[in-house]
Amino acid sequence: MPKAIYQTIYRDLKEKIEQNEFAYQELLPPEHQLTKKYDCSRNTLRRAISCLVTDGYVQTMQGKGVRNIYRPIEQTSFTIGEIESFRESAKRNGLTPRTRVLLFVELAVSDRQASYTGFSPGTEVYYIQRLHYLDDLPLIINHNYFLKEAVPGLTKEIAENSIYDYLENTLHMTIVNSKRVMTVEKITEIDEKYLKLNVDDYNCMAVVSSQTYNSDGIMFEYTQSRHRPDYFRFYDNAVRR
Repeated sequence: MPKAIYQTIYRDLKEKIEQNEFAYQELLPPEHQLTKKYDCSRNTLRRAISCLVTDGYVQTMQGKGVRNIYRPIEQTSFTIGEIESFRESAKRNGLTPRTRVLLFVELAVSDRQASYTGFSPGTEVYYIQRLHYLDDLPLIINHNYFLKEAVPGLTKEIAENSIYDYLENTLHMTIVNSKRVMTVEKITEIDEKYLKLNVDDYNCMAVVSSQTYNSDGIMFEYTQSRHRPDYFRFYDNAVRR
């Protein structure tokens, strides 16, 4: 299923704001210009703008328009309120990403794995361990479980590049929402080995566990993302309802 039009508009405006095509505190072009540019309805444009408001990029001002309030964050950060791939996060932070696949296997989910992934016992999945680098510094280890029937043709080579790019642009999957839990957990041997941590300095990891769903309501992914604590930073933009 192709992406909704509002998502394409949202991403394009978001990228323009991040690249400073609209200066901080500057008003975006008026609504009639943007609907003409994107060849869309007002409701579609307003839905894209609403997403930018939720993510803290813009502020709507009654009778004035939409103002850019985005300020780059100096330290590498990842978003809470948005589903963002590792490469998208790296690009937003102005850093060079690299991914190394440590393990790529097909397996049936065990009873123990079912207890924390949310997949039923016996479900066929791809299990992938990936080490993510930013500017050649190993920062994150991901333990990915992808539902095999929802992600046909997944390979190690795709996993080294961008799985989400493959899902959205090759399989035309629409990724809708992700349930996340953040915890602090003891360091493991794998963490210590690949993230080059000194256990005398750090004996724990920042861990983000997520269950991600597509537009058919299918949970196609469970991921445990383990971050070096000295580089861990997530941000959100809270809106009072």
